[in-house]
Amino acid sequence: MPVINRIAGFAEEMAAWRRHLHQMPELRFDCHKTAAFVVERVREFGITEIHEGIATSGVVAMIDGQGPGDVIGLRADMDALPMEETGTPDWKSRVPGAMHACGHDGHTAMLLGAAKYLAETRNFSGRVALIFQPAEENGGGAEVMVNEGVLDRFGVSQVYALHNGPNLPEGHFFTTPGPIMAAADEFRFHVTGQGGHGAMPHETRDPVVAACGIVQAIQTIVSRNNSALDDLVISVTQIHTGSADNVIPDTAFINGTVRSFVPHVRDMAERRLAEIVAGQAQSYGVTAELSYVRGYPPTVNHAEGASFAADVAAEVVGAEAVEPAMKREMGAEDFAYMLQARPGAYLFLGQGPGAGLHQTDYDFNDAVAPVGASFFARLVERAQPSTKKVA
Repeated sequence: MPVINRIAGFAEEMAAWRRHLHQMPELRFDCHKTAAFVVERVREFGITEIHEGIATSGVVAMIDGQGPGDVIGLRADMDALPMEETGTPDWKSRVPGAMHACGHDGHTAMLLGAAKYLAETRNFSGRVALIFQPAEENGGGAEVMVNEGVLDRFGVSQVYALHNGPNLPEGHFFTTPGPIMAAADEFRFHVTGQGGHGAMPHETRDPVVAACGIVQAIQTIVSRNNSALDDLVISVTQIHTGSADNVIPDTAFINGTVRSFVPHVRDMAERRLAEIVAGQAQSYGVTAELSYVRGYPPTVNHAEGASFAADVAAEVVGAEAVEPAMKREMGAEDFAYMLQARPGAYLFLGQGPGAGLHQTDYDFNDAVAPVGASFFARLVERAQPSTKKVA
């Protein structure tokens, strides 16, 4: 079964929704205008049970099927990124310093497309929970929704989500059982020494040299403390210090990220960071204060959910366009919290060549929206088949 004809029929409408949302990006939990747009659309579709203000600006809309059954959750994230858009589409962001650089506008449009079709046909049993979530990029909106009891409140038994994949073949699906995305932690530390004249470094305790030594030593965690069979990435992404070429400063700031999949590797990386920072600081005669913050956990697909989702995707695009055992990625995703609470799966939908995620000239490919919406719709119809014939 290819892309659903009815959904293909309102592809232009989905593109219009998406481009409207692209012009009005909102950050973190402040997705109120986006949420209002979503609510307006689902009401137009004839959906009457709509719950607003979840996790500040999240929305859950419920669609009843034909007869009793389970509740399946479909999630789309709504938030944008604090970036200035450099691309020049007619629908370019109108909000300075914010843009949809990760395609959440497209995710929202795809779920709205599925919602319109499901509300029209209701060719399924039980109920569908349409989950429109804020704060995926920063803030863990999925965790907040779970902690607020969304999955329990609406009786969700399984949950699924899609993410677009730039530079993956257009219209192809990718997923895998087990871990699909990594845990993401943040570390930062301030090095404090004693500054002075650049011509007399012997009279200082130089935090710049100490910071460089610490950063170099951190690289040994992956190469010498971790098994090559366990995925681990540690990246130092910021070093800030100094103000003039002839002044040795008093302080330096270092920031970075740790990506891993399994608890013992995560624990080891945190422990070794603390040991290296403290030991290196002492050796340079400076002090260093480390802060380590654990972020999103690994996104772990349930084997049955991933297999089922891959089968559904094959119905929509053909088995040759589905990769059911993709290599896991070191990026992170807060949908992990929902998969910790319920079975289900996370998938990528290829959108063809173009700028990558989080790049200032990125734009979602509207051509794949009917594919994603059809996947969501068929997922519901397959997971919860109707026991009644629909005229």
